[in-house]
Amino acid sequence: MQAGSPMEELKRKIETRQANIVVVGLGYVGLPLAVEKGNVGFHVTGIEKCEERVKLVNAGKSYIPDVEGEELRKLVEQGRLSATSSFDCLDNADIMIICVPTPLTPTRDPDISQIVAATTQIAGHLHKGQLLTLESTTYPGTTQEVILPLLEAKGFKVGEDFFLAYSPERVDPGNKRFKTKNISKIVGGVTPSCLELACHFYAQAISEVVPVSSPAAAEMIKVFENTYRAVNIALVNELMFICDRMGLDVWEIVEAASTKPFGFQTFYPGPGVGGHCIPVDPYYLSWKAREYDFYSNLIDIAVQVNIKASYFVAEKVRQALNQNKKSIRDARVLVLGAAYKKDINDSRESPAVKIMSLLAGEGVEVSYHDPYIPTVTLSPTRVLKSVQLTEEEIARSDCVVIATDHSCFDYEMILNHAQVLVDARNATGRLLEGKAKVIKI
Repeated sequence: MQAGSPMEELKRKIETRQANIVVVGLGYVGLPLAVEKGNVGFHVTGIEKCEERVKLVNAGKSYIPDVEGEELRKLVEQGRLSATSSFDCLDNADIMIICVPTPLTPTRDPDISQIVAATTQIAGHLHKGQLLTLESTTYPGTTQEVILPLLEAKGFKVGEDFFLAYSPERVDPGNKRFKTKNISKIVGGVTPSCLELACHFYAQAISEVVPVSSPAAAEMIKVFENTYRAVNIALVNELMFICDRMGLDVWEIVEAASTKPFGFQTFYPGPGVGGHCIPVDPYYLSWKAREYDFYSNLIDIAVQVNIKASYFVAEKVRQALNQNKKSIRDARVLVLGAAYKKDINDSRESPAVKIMSLLAGEGVEVSYHDPYIPTVTLSPTRVLKSVQLTEEEIARSDCVVIATDHSCFDYEMILNHAQVLVDARNATGRLLEGKAKVIKI
């Protein structure tokens, strides 16, 4: 590394906390990351297209459960963290981190349009001595095949004039034990100098940094991690279908199997998979594999099984209503939980919402309660608002469905007042003695 080189200068700025950091996207990944960087002394600016989020951050108010409001407020008051919807701050940026969503298109193909849009903006402000890292989940090859050409078009050389790396987010929303700071960080650089600089940067705020051979390797690691979970969840969901046919309790089977001290990792059945990662990442991997004339039957089947789980729960509702001699058409069904997992405010790809849509399509009068999700969109013309969870609301419903097992739910009260209950999360498992009106999946 030559004295006075862009790399040497940026390394000095990182070590002295003089490097200005810009995080593009202040969602579940970007805001916690921005806070961690602010906590170790960096000045961080977040770019967020949602004006409401910009206002909340600048007021020191958190909208992400994993970010403490008091922690955010202190950083804002100290001038170490701010938010804007403008990309003008890139002119003074030393390090830029892209944390934008990467959903699927309506045809279930990867949609990296927000990555491209963010990179295009960054390219317009690119200057020597900058480091760009991508954290958004994407298919292997994105960093070098999509981002790198957009930046090199400015006439700069990667690894000498600017530096580029991929470091996948590993956020688990709602996890009290593992946060951004203590989750190991995978890093893959386009060149050795890119890798060295990116690792040096992340090591300032994260306990363990794991370098890998390339951005494509890091991208593959990310989609593999979540595909691994999707496949194993599909396996236990298929076990659920089999146990249902055989009259066995799948929860008993899984709990007993989990006592084995080796060779078994516990996964639980449920109404499907949700969130940004597990329902999406297998599509990114199988889509990229087709470019190499490879078709992953196992991954595709796992995706289908997890989708089938939501239909399975909807069928259990039909059975529960029949058990009470009630037709599904015009039945009142109360769904508890709209978030994709317990104790978070994210309903992306939520199986609970899928179940509501399926029931509504059968003529059911669907309502839901979720303290974290105020509204749910079932179709362009149908938006539901969360109802209050009262004894009366439960009792007047023909069937109650536990789709998301929030910790705040009073399950004993729910169980005592429901006419019939479909429990898709085993939330009432320990309260079931003598309760014939409960149908567990």
